Amino acid sequence: MIEITIKTVNSVNLNLKTMKKIFAICGSTRQNSINLELLNIIKILEKDIIELQIFTQIDYIPHYNQDIDNPEYTPTFVTEFRNKLREADGILICTPEYAMGVPGTLKNALDWTVSTMEFSQKPTALITASTSGEKGHQSLLETLKVVEAKIDEKTSLLISNPKTKIKPGLIIDEKTLREVKLLIHNLIK
Repeated sequence: MIEITIKTVNSVNLNLKTMKKIFAICGSTRQNSINLELLNIIKILEKDIIELQIFTQIDYIPHYNQDIDNPEYTPTFVTEFRNKLREADGILICTPEYAMGVPGTLKNALDWTVSTMEFSQKPTALITASTSGEKGHQSLLETLKVVEAKIDEKTSLLISNPKTKIKPGLIIDEKTLREVKLLIHNLIK
């Protein structure tokens, strides 16, 4: 009996050491966003392999201003955002498309990382969940390449018409569920 308990404890300790710390950025500012719902689902769905910290305060990041982008003047909230990116083993962005492009608040947050390169060679995954999403998804992939994020087709997913595939607490479309799980597993490899 004691031997079994020791093996269980050792296996739990081993699992804690291999858990990946993922910083998830929700590109929507809406409280009832389908993208935020999807991140919450992923947090529960993959809780055995990742520790997912969901960042929902993207609208707190001030407008990018190169004049204050230096250690002496950088706003505290920007410094905290950059630190969370640096500390993470990987980054997951889940966003809608706005007006055929990247939501302004998300693009602004990414602009704050250009000079400090938090994304450089950092494993990154992108999910665009939006009615169409193609143009915003492509635009964001280009931005992520510029900041040298480690991203490819295995860590990039477009979910068109997400309201037909995602309900509160569930991904109801089996294909989408498989694709989301595969994306997370590819992110942590």
